[in-house]
Amino acid sequence: MVKRQVMFTFPQELIREPIIYTLSHRFKIVTNIRRADISEDKGWVVLELEGEEREIEQGIAWVIGKGVRVDPVIGDIVEG
Repeated sequence: MVKRQVMFTFPQELIREPIIYTLSHRFKIVTNIRRADISEDKGWVVLELEGEEREIEQGIAWVIGKGVRVDPVIGDIVEG
């Protein structure tokens, strides 16, 4: 099992879609929201993803395919 922190940036048309919920159910990934900022026209979420490396890679590819921007996060965004 590995952990990876990533930032999802959502375009306006995907803000109301259950992307994170679907990610955790479609792939064997535990999602932990570390920080988020969502408004009517934009949104971003910093997530900690935990699971097998292959599952995380496939899950991230699926999220990118949906139109969400995914960037790596260095360090712990909450604990500093």
